[in-house]
Amino acid sequence: MINLGSSFAALRHRNFRLFWIGQCISLVGTWMQNIGQAWLVLQLTKSAFKLSLVSATQFLPMMLFALFAGTLVDKFPRRRILLITQASLMVLAVTLASLTYFQVVQYWHVLVLALLLGIVNTLDMPTRQSFFVELVGKEDLMNAIALNSTIFNLARMIGPAVAGFLISLVGIAMCFYLNALSFLAVLAGIWMIDTPDRVAAREGTGSIRDIFSDIGEGLRYISQNAIILHPLLLLALISTFVLNFNVLIPVFAKQDLGQNAAGYGFLMTCMGIGSFIGALVLAVRSKTGPRISTLVGGAAGTSLFLLLLGLQHNYILACATLLVMGFCSITFTAMVNSTIQMNSADNMRGRVMSVFSLVFGGVAPIGSLYAGNIMEFLGAQGCMKISGVIGILAAAYTLSALWGKHRHRGISAGQP
Repeated sequence: MINLGSSFAALRHRNFRLFWIGQCISLVGTWMQNIGQAWLVLQLTKSAFKLSLVSATQFLPMMLFALFAGTLVDKFPRRRILLITQASLMVLAVTLASLTYFQVVQYWHVLVLALLLGIVNTLDMPTRQSFFVELVGKEDLMNAIALNSTIFNLARMIGPAVAGFLISLVGIAMCFYLNALSFLAVLAGIWMIDTPDRVAAREGTGSIRDIFSDIGEGLRYISQNAIILHPLLLLALISTFVLNFNVLIPVFAKQDLGQNAAGYGFLMTCMGIGSFIGALVLAVRSKTGPRISTLVGGAAGTSLFLLLLGLQHNYILACATLLVMGFCSITFTAMVNSTIQMNSADNMRGRVMSVFSLVFGGVAPIGSLYAGNIMEFLGAQGCMKISGVIGILAAAYTLSALWGKHRHRGISAGQP
């Protein structure tokens, strides 16, 4: 029988409750803006390439500057950084909303705002991820990560549906205004959080040389800890070659399954449902801690079912396959997140999480370019088959690298 107190252990902490409730509201707004922005670009340009360029521009700063962001996360209080980044995201949402509402928005406006959004997210993402341990401690860290994944995927189901309704009823600008409004909940929660401003004692003047020294120190720390290094390497490979759903699934739905936009939308909804279920299961089982078998199994499962998707022409089977892929992918990414955080020293966690951000979101432009070029020659299903095989091989290597040392127990939650 499920113990609800254990399943939602992180919510016992007042600080986490404040942060989590704010995220519940804000993430719905974020997905509303994602849908609204894509629809706006298509209205302005009628170009799929220009839409993909906006996406690449938004993720480019993370690819270029994630390592530098990690040094800031370890140098300054994370609560203060989040107040700045969340307020900046609110301002950007208001700007896009106003340009759209007054019908003066142009494509280059969206491109510039996407770049600024990417810059802010480059600092915000590792800060948020490394802030969890300050809210709940290591004992409930995995539960906190799982609960955060739960609301992220719930918002991924609710946000697009609300956005579609609003766009048809009152226009795109309302999606952006409501997203801006949702940040007030996050800012209020962060403001009320009562945590000490933890900043590791650091030598140096903050010069360029010191920044690069900090980055080098962080990379050496990761390279010397196999339990951090190998999950990050696996995440880099899976993110680059397997998790290209935003590029693969639309083409697959249209060309191989003969579906319209509604059919494509339901395919993505199935994946969101699977991810939501996976996050709930992780929350229930979080007391067991992250385990190598689950981490590698999530990567292997995502890759295997992507390979199977590349063999299918039946819409119902494709929906079922994507549901399982959603379950496996969220299991894998949450396990990597939990593993590296629970095995990172406090003064290194920001830099470790900046590498996590880099290999999770920062490789998106590379992955999109890879998938796009493969699909030009072999189609979506050909790309799925190749990517699935790459993912399975990467998971097998990681299992062989880590299994001998940790085969009889879960991944250590202590200092390496």
